[in-house]
Amino acid sequence: MILQILLLAAAVGALVYFVRSGQSVGVRASKRIAFGAFIVLNIYAVLRPDDLTYLARAVGIGRGTDLLVYLLVVAFVFGMLNTYLRDREISQHLTNLARQIAVRDAELTRREKDLEQRLTALEGHAATGNGHRTPVGEPVSENLDAPTRTSGG
Repeated sequence: MILQILLLAAAVGALVYFVRSGQSVGVRASKRIAFGAFIVLNIYAVLRPDDLTYLARAVGIGRGTDLLVYLLVVAFVFGMLNTYLRDREISQHLTNLARQIAVRDAELTRREKDLEQRLTALEGHAATGNGHRTPVGEPVSENLDAPTRTSGG
């Protein structure tokens, strides 16, 4: 009787955790229904073990314990397959993100080199225009023939 109470408490605790978990929002409805059915059947099997034995004999299995073990093996395989598929999907997403970052970085590098070439060409053009280079940081005047004003005069 004490073991039954502990098993029921564990099943109810798992159900409460699954329902209240923040991650359960992303879980598909079919998985929610399957997990809920699993918990309900678990509770029923704990409360009525003789019914599980009757069901096992009806499907050709000798004991209810054997039926339970077979069902747990199927549930375990399902869980492992689900984990494998989720990990494969996450891996594919990471690969796609890495590709996008690599392409973006290559494009940025290409643009930086293009800007450096343009800057070099502009500096070379400015150096040949009036015989001297305009220091970086000084504004280039629009009208080179206009007299410049000096302060104080």
